This record gives sequence, C-alpha cells and structure tokens, in this order.
Amino acid sequence: MTEPVHELHRRGEPLGRAIPTAKRKRIVIVGGGFAGIAAARALRRCDAEIFLIDRRNHHIFQALLYQVATAILAPAEIASPIRQLEVKQKNLTVILSEVTTVNLSTQSVDTLSPKGDSDRFAFDYLVIAAGVQTSYFGRDDFAKYAPGLKNLNDAELIRTKILSAYELAELTEDESERSRLMTFVLVGAGPTGVELAASIAHLSKVTLFENFRRIDPAKSVIILVEADDRILPSFAAPLSMKAAMRLQSCGVTIRTGTRVEKVDELGVIAGGDRILSATVLWAAGVSASSIAKTLDAQKDRGGRILVDPFLRVPGTKNVFAVGDIACASQGDAWPGVAQVAIQQGRYVGETICEAFNGKVPQRSFQYSDKGNMAVVGPNFAILERGRIQTSGFITFLIWVVIHVVVLPQLQNRLRVQRQWLWSYLTGQRGSRLIAEPPRG
Repeated sequence: MTEPVHELHRRGEPLGRAIPTAKRKRIVIVGGGFAGIAAARALRRCDAEIFLIDRRNHHIFQALLYQVATAILAPAEIASPIRQLEVKQKNLTVILSEVTTVNLSTQSVDTLSPKGDSDRFAFDYLVIAAGVQTSYFGRDDFAKYAPGLKNLNDAELIRTKILSAYELAELTEDESERSRLMTFVLVGAGPTGVELAASIAHLSKVTLFENFRRIDPAKSVIILVEADDRILPSFAAPLSMKAAMRLQSCGVTIRTGTRVEKVDELGVIAGGDRILSATVLWAAGVSASSIAKTLDAQKDRGGRILVDPFLRVPGTKNVFAVGDIACASQGDAWPGVAQVAIQQGRYVGETICEAFNGKVPQRSFQYSDKGNMAVVGPNFAILERGRIQTSGFITFLIWVVIHVVVLPQLQNRLRVQRQWLWSYLTGQRGSRLIAEPPRG
C-alpha cells in the first residue's frame, strides 16, 4: 500500500511522487481564498487526503484590502495563516507552492515552490479556486504606473504611494509639481474604486489635518473615472445616485462615460484630457488567474472557466471550478463577491463527500443572494438585497457588523473592532507607514 504523501515527505521523499492510495483518495484544492477554504472545511469528515495548494501562506479578507491601502488597518488585521487549518483538520495538508499547470490527461497538477523546485500532484478530485487578477484590458503597460488591488503587496504599495505623495508635496517648491502630487486618479467606479476614493478623501480632510506645515491635504484633488454612465453599475440606479452624491459631498470629482486611453509617469489621458497625477490607482477590471489558461476547457471573454450546473468542468466528473475563476455556462453570471465563493466551495465539498458515498449529485448549485453592499466613507453605506434598497448610517452599521463577523479569526475581529473604534472617534489611522526601500 502506498503511504500518505505527508508521511513520505517527512522521510525525505519528494512530495509529488506519492500516488493516491486505493483506500484513501486524494483531493487537490488550488487556492486558499474564500472558495478554497470553504471547500476544504466541507471535506473535513471525508476519508481522503486533501491538499490545499497556494503560493501565499495566508488567506486575505479582500473586502477590506482598501483599508490597508489607505492606512486604516494593518495587513495582519485582515489576513490569517492558511496552515492554521491543519490544527483542526487532520486530513488536510497545506502546500506553499504555485500551481503552474493543470493536466486533465494525467489527472495531475504541476507546482513550483518558492525555492524553484517543481513537483507534480496526482488527484482523484480537483477543485480549482485560484481567483482572479487585475486586468488592464490588453494594456499591460499601464500596470507600471497604476497598481491594482488584489493582495497585501498591492495594498502596501498603494499605501506607500499615497503617503509618499503628501511627503513629497511638502518638500517641493514647484507649485505645479505639488498639484500633481496631490491629485489622485482612480480608474474604475465599482465597489473597490468607490471605497478607495471615499477613504482617500477622508484621509486628506480628517486624518492628515494639521499634519503638515507647507501643504493643506484637504486641497487634494480626487478624481474617479468610470467608462460606464454611472458609478457602481452593479447596484440599482437610485443607490448608485446616492453613492455619487455622497462622494461628491466628500470632495471627489466623478467622471462617468469616460475611458482611460493612456497611463504614464505624468498621469492619465481620459476622454481626451490630460490629467496630471502622481498616484493613479486601477480598479477597472479583473481576469481569471493564469492557471485557467493551462486548462483544456471552454472559457468566457475574461478567461474564466465555464462550468456546468454542478460546477464541474464540462467533460469531466471530478474537476470543479469555484469562486471568481468560474463562470456559469448558462444563465446569469454570478457576482464576484465572497458569498458566491463561500457557497460554491461548500457545495463542491459536500458534492465530493456524497460521491465518496456512491451518490450522484441531484441538486445543482443555486446561489442564495445575501445582498450586495458598498461603504462610502464613515457613516454611509448602501445595501441591495432583492427589492430591498437601503442607504445611510444604519446601513453603515450593518456593514460594520457583517464585516467584523466574517473576519477569519477571533484575533482579527478584536483588532479590527478596536482600530475601527479608535479611527471613528479620533479620525486617526493605525498604519500610516511608508515602506523603506532596500539599501544597496
């Protein structure tokens, strides 16, 4: 009998050489986001070897990344180590590697470790939950000047750009350069773009008040650019309008129906106009993780894997795609929110457990819409759930409660509650650090 892969590894055998045993099947989960972790947890009682592979050792609560990017929260407050799952789930092994190829013909995935070592993992069942990455719609040259916001590195880079802009503006004697440094352009007015814009506005007018001697941060220019005819196009028009009015009251300039034609070291060209800016942030679109390209399966225009009603890759019975990397082959598209990923991961985990018991899935995946929310600075949020549409302070409190509850660990919840209360009462932010570049 072939021994479990982790036992072989402890004795020095390469990880990928182990073959699934006849008695214990192997389930490989690619990605440790909401969908991957939900799938792993749903499989906790399965008599199987489960391998969760991710290139990062932590799970991020992405809905609060913008708060790290704007210095409200520290990175550790919205992240937790994936390996912590192993403590309570004895059938799970976490692997820190990047999946580079999915091989349907050999029923295996190829990985690359941080050291550069390659390996191969055979699977009986595969769950692809690799998520998405920032899309520049074919203009990848924009990435150098306009970072997106998808991980902690992005958030810390954006925080450094924002805070450094004010420090440099304080130093310069050139008024035109000072104006450029204090102009912030955000491309894309979905929830991320709107939340970033509102948070930067509050940072400039409240947090940085009287922090500088030669500049007035409240005079910052914040421009939100959107190609659609309104902001937050995934929300109902009345809520979109209320959010726009709130942003404008915070001092944010909104330019809808405007496409960005160029991003460079000077700023952007949008709708034919040159906007001089030292800080351009990209929140305009996403595309599927590069892993999807290696899979021989149909995909949509954004590179997402098309799946059947049971979230299986068509033509297979044991390969599933869940979360942002998956797209329904028929019917309405699922929104790219955490609840979809969690529900899909849980569904697939339960489906695989049923297959272990010889059951054929009868119930296709049905998304239960818990509502869509966006926060527009302190004291104001919008919520849409079916016919229910609310906005204002009470909705903001609902947003706070929900986002605290779903944080991954108790220590995260306690830290975030404390920091939010401090920021709310004082206007100060707890992580105004500029990363120091390496010397030499």
